[in-house]
Amino acid sequence: MLKRLMTAAFDYFESRVNPYPDDVVTTPPKGLFAFIWHFTRPVWPLLLIMSVLTALVSAAEVVFFSTMGKLVDWLGEVERADFWAANGGWLVGTGVAVLIGLPLLVLGQALITHQSIFGNYPMIGRWLSHRHMLGQSLAFYQDEFAGRVSQKVMQTALAIRETVTKVMDLMVYAIVYFTGAVYLLAQADLWLVLPLGLWLVGYLAIMRYFIPRLRDISMAQADARAQMTGRVVDSYSNIQTIKLFADTQRELGYAKDAMQGFMGTVHRQMRLVTLLSVVMTLLNTLLLVGMAAMVITTWYFEVISLGVLAIAIALVMRVRFMSDWILWEVAGLFENIGTVQDGMNTIAQEPTVKEAPNAQALTVPQGKIVFDSLRFEYAQAGVEEKQGETKNVFDGFSLSIAPGEKIGLIGRSGAGKSTLANLLLRFYDLQGGRILIDGQNIAEVTQASLRHQIGMVTQDTSLLHRSLRDNIRYGSPEATDEDIWQAVRRAHADSFINELVDPRGRRGLDAHVGERGVKLSGGQRQRIAIARVLLKNAPILVLDEATSALDSEVEAAIQEQLETLMEGKTVIAIAHRLSTIAMLDRLIVVDEGRMVESGTHQELLARNGIYARLWQRQSGGFIGLDVNDDNPHIIQADQ
Repeated sequence: MLKRLMTAAFDYFESRVNPYPDDVVTTPPKGLFAFIWHFTRPVWPLLLIMSVLTALVSAAEVVFFSTMGKLVDWLGEVERADFWAANGGWLVGTGVAVLIGLPLLVLGQALITHQSIFGNYPMIGRWLSHRHMLGQSLAFYQDEFAGRVSQKVMQTALAIRETVTKVMDLMVYAIVYFTGAVYLLAQADLWLVLPLGLWLVGYLAIMRYFIPRLRDISMAQADARAQMTGRVVDSYSNIQTIKLFADTQRELGYAKDAMQGFMGTVHRQMRLVTLLSVVMTLLNTLLLVGMAAMVITTWYFEVISLGVLAIAIALVMRVRFMSDWILWEVAGLFENIGTVQDGMNTIAQEPTVKEAPNAQALTVPQGKIVFDSLRFEYAQAGVEEKQGETKNVFDGFSLSIAPGEKIGLIGRSGAGKSTLANLLLRFYDLQGGRILIDGQNIAEVTQASLRHQIGMVTQDTSLLHRSLRDNIRYGSPEATDEDIWQAVRRAHADSFINELVDPRGRRGLDAHVGERGVKLSGGQRQRIAIARVLLKNAPILVLDEATSALDSEVEAAIQEQLETLMEGKTVIAIAHRLSTIAMLDRLIVVDEGRMVESGTHQELLARNGIYARLWQRQSGGFIGLDVNDDNPHIIQADQ
């Protein structure tokens, strides 16, 4: 019976807060208090109730000490024979109140604190932060370690909870308790307040000196910890490259440098901790000795009773032990504030690519694409170039693609081919011009609807560390297993899927592929990516070296399926091997952000320009170098 009641109570209080609020995703504000309030609003009423219950528990402890002092006085004044007759009823009532009332009060406080707040509160922070980070622009992640960002999201949410609960629980408890202790001592004799008052002045001075320093170190430590985690995760994420170049020592040095930076903050913190411990011990010892001298002197001259002496000594002992606890909690409070401020610098960043006000969903009845006078510079878009310089990719670029037309993009590395695909998907915003799909400016439609209408296969295929089934139907969550297998067969991925087994014994479509799909070969990952796009069946198709990782036999087989997939769709294909795009309706040669040639394969060959020379020079259909002295262009694989 009791177990059922407790389970029901736990269930009730745990469900008082929704840890996954459905609020509209907004960028958290950058002010510290506004940032904390952003994640605190759903639990604010419960935090207030927690503080009231904490105050009542603290007041109950002070009353208990007062009662014990009175009891000491009574024991010293009354005759033993008359004690129970005179005070028995009061003692029994007090005992019942202490045995029943105080535990019930603590139970209520614990249920609110532990069941309603402690688990749900940080999860709200993680959930809202994660939703916001998923909406961050692609440029943001190109400048950040994934491990560092995830560390910020996890530790900032926990630090927010610790900051708020310490203020509303610890501070309330300490203030009520200390105020009650001063009141009790002042009632007996005002001189008894003097040692406590002097101690408080010293205590506040210690806090004023040490707490800001601990806070500053905490901020540095939080950033150093995130940097250390980011470097370690970066090594694990690129373990194949590290093994390939046999450069473990350099990676160890790279990680050790971050670890030493973190240890530097730890050593600074521990030095302050040692000094703080010594100073606090000295202050508390002075309080104990001073109060003992004061109460013994006043008792000796019969100014106070023996009960007051007992109360004073007991309260001072309690304050002495509480002071260490409170100081470390306050230090922890400011450390958490430092962590929150550090996390805020990462989490409270506005996405560079934002939804337009009242953005509508994109509809694609035909699939006409117009690139109208594009102007785009990487540095202004938020992408830091290797040389740290602004790179002008497009300045007035225009291109119109008819509904259902299939074009191929050709050009050297850095010519802007892949950038054009990224701009179509609105991974970056233009500095000038516009991109229209069936007359709709993509900057004025929702990003999700835009990307739902475009299927893309990239050269560097990255899979999620989930099952093959989840990866293939990622863009088509309603797809059945029959739909999945149809796409798998069309992508010629059925030849290896049934043979896959992960370390947990999951097979076939249930097998997990490892981080970024590392358990599959490049060709296998590419075929899964093609199956995913086949299943998505979007009206616009972008192929950025879609078959580059495949051997010739598999590529030839899949090429037939891609031709079927391209039927009725508007297609932009980027390829190094010209033979894979020669059959397309129109080929566009791009150089330095400009369209320098346009036409069919036969038309461009007849023109005897850049494309014709590429076709003649390539070996096995791969773009090589144009070594004609009369034409300085170097045409090579686009990255």
